[in-house]
Amino acid sequence: MHPPCRPVLHSLCQPVPRTFSTTTQPLARSSRSALRHAHRDIPKYPHGPSLLYKQSNFGLYGNVRPQFGNMVSERNEIKTRRKWEPNIHDKRLWSVALGKYIQVRVQARVLRTIDKVGGLDEYLLGESPARIKELGMEGWKMRWRLLQDRGVKERLRRRRVELGLRPQGAEMFLSDAELLGEAESVGAKGNGVRDERTGEVVEGGEKEMTDEDVERMIEEEDRAERRRRDALIASKDSGQRPSIQP
Repeated sequence: MHPPCRPVLHSLCQPVPRTFSTTTQPLARSSRSALRHAHRDIPKYPHGPSLLYKQSNFGLYGNVRPQFGNMVSERNEIKTRRKWEPNIHDKRLWSVALGKYIQVRVQARVLRTIDKVGGLDEYLLGESPARIKELGMEGWKMRWRLLQDRGVKERLRRRRVELGLRPQGAEMFLSDAELLGEAESVGAKGNGVRDERTGEVVEGGEKEMTDEDVERMIEEEDRAERRRRDALIASKDSGQRPSIQP
């Protein structure tokens, strides 16, 4: 009786097709490539990403970092190194401009600041240099998303009009009649003066001087100087104290 023949394993030499899987492929292999992918369509953050505490680039951390120190025993004063991690929470914060909740990792102090200023939108739209530096990469991306909203653009346009500045083309959503009425109200409040020739509001509350105004001012100064000189000569002749009038 012959022994059974062993089958030749040809499948070991052929490539095995990949089976179906529901696991998604990783979007990025490092935090640097993930930041590059997330910020590819927005302006560059002026302060750049954090290189020492990289997870702060993906949340509102408020420029906090882990703190290092020592635990000292009360009995023999032996020091043991320890580390204090930032107080980070996963929160769903409501955005009025976007009309939805935003899932974000936020530090406890930043969360108190958001409640103090009146919401997530007010925190992200802060204009001070300290606030821009505090936002970080994630806050800068969220701020850019807010600035693309139509309501936020209209709000910024109204603020420029209140300051007497010319609204930008991308922020104009009102008619020329409404814009002209707001500019006239700004000039009436003293924040600007309307030029009679061009009809524009001059910033700073001062009207632009013409050549005739400059010549008139020079003539008045010359007349005042001649009066002072005549008064000084008359006082020397009479020996009395001169009475100079402006």
